[in-house]
Amino acid sequence: MPSWTLVLAVCAVGIGGTFQYGYNVSIINAPTVHIHKFLNETWSSRYQTELNTSLLTLLWSVIASIFSLGGLCGAHIGGSMAIKLGRKGALLVNNFIAILASILMGISFPTGLFELLMVGRFLIGVNTGIGLCVQPLYIGEIAPKHLRGTMAMGSSIFLTGGILTGQIIGLRELLGGEKYWPILLSSSCIPALAQLLFLPWFPESPRYLLIDRQDEMKCTKALKCFHGPLHYQAEMEDIQREHLVLNGEKPKKPWQLFGDRSVKWQLITVIVMAMGQQLSGINAIYFYASYIFKQAGIPAEKISYVTLGTGACECLTALTCGLLIDYLGRRFLIIGGYTLMSFWCIVLTFSLTYQELYPWVPYLSMASIFAFILSFGLGPGGITNTLTAELFTQSSRPAAYMIGGSVSWLSFFTIGMIFPFIVNGLKQYCFVVFLLESLLVAIFIFFVIPETKNKSFLEIKQEFQQLNFRGRVKEKEAELYERRQLCNE
Repeated sequence: MPSWTLVLAVCAVGIGGTFQYGYNVSIINAPTVHIHKFLNETWSSRYQTELNTSLLTLLWSVIASIFSLGGLCGAHIGGSMAIKLGRKGALLVNNFIAILASILMGISFPTGLFELLMVGRFLIGVNTGIGLCVQPLYIGEIAPKHLRGTMAMGSSIFLTGGILTGQIIGLRELLGGEKYWPILLSSSCIPALAQLLFLPWFPESPRYLLIDRQDEMKCTKALKCFHGPLHYQAEMEDIQREHLVLNGEKPKKPWQLFGDRSVKWQLITVIVMAMGQQLSGINAIYFYASYIFKQAGIPAEKISYVTLGTGACECLTALTCGLLIDYLGRRFLIIGGYTLMSFWCIVLTFSLTYQELYPWVPYLSMASIFAFILSFGLGPGGITNTLTAELFTQSSRPAAYMIGGSVSWLSFFTIGMIFPFIVNGLKQYCFVVFLLESLLVAIFIFFVIPETKNKSFLEIKQEFQQLNFRGRVKEKEAELYERRQLCNE
């Protein structure tokens, strides 16, 4: 079992990290109608003319989608901040961005400036982009290898917890009403303030202190704090071995990884998993959820409460995955998750096609939605960030997170842009596209990714060397064979 210090450290980084992402993705849905009204009234008072529908749609689209643009920018700078300021320092500085964003969104309504709402959404996107990059980096580096999977799942647990919290706070009985939506959007400052209060009590990443800062004394002190004075020695030896192998190698830039053959397949894996997670069909599930719940006979005014079940379902799967990941392994869970998602895509395609044929079919569709979310949480939703931390050594890890984060945010933005056209064009058959995507990612992982459970970062790197240098190994074997032939002659 991890020490209480490790558990509390995961909570301290999670509340201002991935929790912010889940929370801010979730809360923007509740005040949609009220923000539309605010835009209309502001435009009318400013220009003495009505805001036409197309321009209203454009303004709302900017407010909603500029969050992902901010996330992309945050992913680009998150790795650099983690190198220059340290993992802990980057997270602490990041909270001031969230506080500024909350202030701007909060005063947008009383000042009548919807532009402040756009800037605030962009800045909170930057905050979440940095958090998604640095938080799993910190957790992966402080966790002992036999508990790395369980502790890394803290990122997913807090992300899903943020989604569920946002769904609850956004109910019209709480802060989702017309009077309180500015408070709802500015409430992002609360997790930021909580992290500023609690995170300073915990030490910096020991790996960062020794390998990046060459400070063995602080590294030893941090390890004793995390693991206790009787159990820190094994982790210290593991960090020293990695430090010796890296031999003073400086942290790499993202573009340097693309030219480094020793991380070729690790980098391809991160890109495939980041794209696969966003393009897996989870967005389609949430799009169809309200329609399916309505078809099942749930009153329209009660659907928002039923939707809470999807958030609770995600939280449950994150917790379950955290308990299973270090027992069943990463490969089993992520391949199983994608395979099950493929199966539920087939079921949903048929159930949505024959939705009105039998009275029990809508209930099958509803069960399939929850089953798909469970499969996503047990597979790509929980394992992707864990594997990104494990596939790279210290010098390459921040750059890998920058690349993976950028690909993830670009995929998130792309699916947001093209998803309405996919649904309008293919209707329920859009799940066939997601079926093929999930199967392809599962096949890729099956043939490429080794099991990383209970292995050090150096052991995992060694397993990838055969794949990265397969061509060169064959060339050397051919040369050796030719030399033997010449010697025999």
